[in-house]
Amino acid sequence: MYNSINMSSIFVLDQDKAIDFYVKTLGMELTNDMDIGFMRWVTVGVPGQPGRDVLLELPGPPGMDEKSAAQVRELVTKGATGFALGLTTDDCKKTYDTLRSRGVEITSEPEDHFYGTDFGLRDPFGNNIRVVQLAAQPNGKSVSAPKAAKA
Repeated sequence: MYNSINMSSIFVLDQDKAIDFYVKTLGMELTNDMDIGFMRWVTVGVPGQPGRDVLLELPGPPGMDEKSAAQVRELVTKGATGFALGLTTDDCKKTYDTLRSRGVEITSEPEDHFYGTDFGLRDPFGNNIRVVQLAAQPNGKSVSAPKAAKA
């Protein structure tokens, strides 16, 4: 039915600060930054992976009223919106060391799991991000999480 996910979004509180963090600090690329009339459309993606963008969205119109936007801003700031973004890397330790040296807020140290090695971080607004180096199976393919059993 579907071929891929091409867009997701993360609520940020300042799009310029978000561009600085996601592009300059995390190493993603700016894929769009345009005024579309009713909002500023800012997206980032992993370099070399076109068509899989993350919208860095301000809480507010056109998607929500100001009262709802204030509640979303509060939840984001608390880090209470849950998992926001997952990124993969070929070298978890090196990526961890690089991001730590850049002053990124690390929420969990690299840890080995059945699916690979990962660590957690937060963006400047409170969004939770995970970075994983997927484990390789003997055939060299990456391990993915087990599929849920059908009821």
